[in-house]
Amino acid sequence: MRAISIGVGALAAALAATPAMADALLDNANGYTLDEDGNLTRFTGMLFDPETGRVTRLLSRRDDRPREVDFRHDAEGRTVIPGLIDAHGHMMGLGFGAIQLDLSDTASLAEAQQRLATYARANPTLRWIVGRGWNQEVWGLGRFPNAADLDAAVSDRPVWLVRVDGHAGVANSAAMREAGISAETRAPEGGMIERDGNTPNGLFVDAAMGLIADRIPTPQPPVRDIAFQEGQDLLLSNGVTMMHDMGTSQSDWDVFRRAGDTGQLRVRIVSYADDLDTLLDVAGDRMTAWLYNGRLRMNGLKLYMDGALGSRGALLLQPYADAPGQTGLSLLDGVGLRNRLSRLALDRFQPAVHAIGDSANRETLDAIDDIADRYNDDRRWRIEHAQIVNPNDLPRFARHGIIASMQPVHQTSDRTMAEARLGPDRLQGAYAWNSMLRVGSRLAFGSDFPVESPNPFPGLAAAVTRQDANGQPPGGWQGHERLTMPQAFAAFTTGAAFAGFAEDQVGRLARGLYADFVILDRDIFDVPPEQVRETQVIETWVGGERTWTREAQRRRQQSRNAPPMDAPVGPMITDDEEVTEGR
Repeated sequence: MRAISIGVGALAAALAATPAMADALLDNANGYTLDEDGNLTRFTGMLFDPETGRVTRLLSRRDDRPREVDFRHDAEGRTVIPGLIDAHGHMMGLGFGAIQLDLSDTASLAEAQQRLATYARANPTLRWIVGRGWNQEVWGLGRFPNAADLDAAVSDRPVWLVRVDGHAGVANSAAMREAGISAETRAPEGGMIERDGNTPNGLFVDAAMGLIADRIPTPQPPVRDIAFQEGQDLLLSNGVTMMHDMGTSQSDWDVFRRAGDTGQLRVRIVSYADDLDTLLDVAGDRMTAWLYNGRLRMNGLKLYMDGALGSRGALLLQPYADAPGQTGLSLLDGVGLRNRLSRLALDRFQPAVHAIGDSANRETLDAIDDIADRYNDDRRWRIEHAQIVNPNDLPRFARHGIIASMQPVHQTSDRTMAEARLGPDRLQGAYAWNSMLRVGSRLAFGSDFPVESPNPFPGLAAAVTRQDANGQPPGGWQGHERLTMPQAFAAFTTGAAFAGFAEDQVGRLARGLYADFVILDRDIFDVPPEQVRETQVIETWVGGERTWTREAQRRRQQSRNAPPMDAPVGPMITDDEEVTEGR
């Protein structure tokens, strides 16, 4: 007993003699954040707890700095903002896009064919060639690509290339043979097979894409893990510290969990399952708890009402102006939507409903009107994209706390295509961000990566200018829908956090919230809007840990011996100016 007594006493003395761990200090910052009321506020320093990764205090220029800190990081006068949040993306799609054939920057069919042939020669062991990113509108093709176009580049093995919006794909003849596609093949409900006469020509839209995609060999877990890490690097390099994953499969969730279990989950993920079975298998009867110190949570279910505008799958109230016989594809009818919303509401799961066309948006609003009155608490119904809305339906977004989850870069990418699809008289409710705010809806911004780049700064620039990178059109497309920079910033931070039930974790820099922040090369609130899109991230921090730096990326690109992106980087400068390895 005496030995135990002495041991306990010695331990108590040692604890009394050891001071509690001091805060870490980010200093010399040109800091911006939003307060609880949504006002833009400034700071020059920030204290955070290295153990919890949470902010303990923001400092102004007048505030004294603590004399003892665990470490101090000098921002060198650079602009510091909260980590940006992408409210609508596809994590594994981004990662696989980084390791598969990327056609997103091709300007013509001929360039895409050359890229495909070069990729095939460089990867002779791949049984299937898979890629994405083509856009026949950018190519000026006047039609969709087909199997003959792909056969001209690669004919000896299957090829499957998905359109930039993810709502159409083109297969070569070898891929159609392997999938058993013939003149007798019929498209499933919610899908379309384009034909030359009676023969499928290689283009598959929405639900019909599965006829080919389901025959592609499933990537093994190590490959999926590599793709995930590539996706993480892309997000962190662009200042995105949290993303909402739209359509998480069970295998996707397994990748996220493996990364969390091994300490390699560096971005925060709010997950929306791809189907009800996945949701129930993962979450049971309620949203999951936050896992891995606020890095992962499953909130609800992604639902699809229609397809995309570019592939004429968006469901419209009136026929397409450039295809008078077509009104789009209904992927879920009103009864099915109401059944799904009711099922989710019973367990307080959050629905995120993809609706692009004005008919799909109206049907979604009708369904929410029917369901929401039974649940008058905080449900945060989400409509994803909300690209084309009948002006009479815009005020309805203010009802029931509906969140308009929108992507500013879609407006600049889709402008001329939307004009062709709808004609000039049906665009008043198109990409209507300012109207959404005016009627009282909440905005949550994202990019829909890999449909678009995950870089949020072109999105911020588009939101405040309604212009593309070339400054077109002059004055902005439907300039009355422009936002101010603080409004756009809020949609990428507090609005996106609120949309994912994460406003008590992230979205601002304030006491008790996670120290997720980004150091930039310019002041986005004090440069012309056209310069905002050129912003580069210098450092990205998640939970008080430095997870990415531009300098480390440069070293890694220059040397195979450079440390991995999730290794500690930096030095950290302590109060006595000693250099230590740190966060």
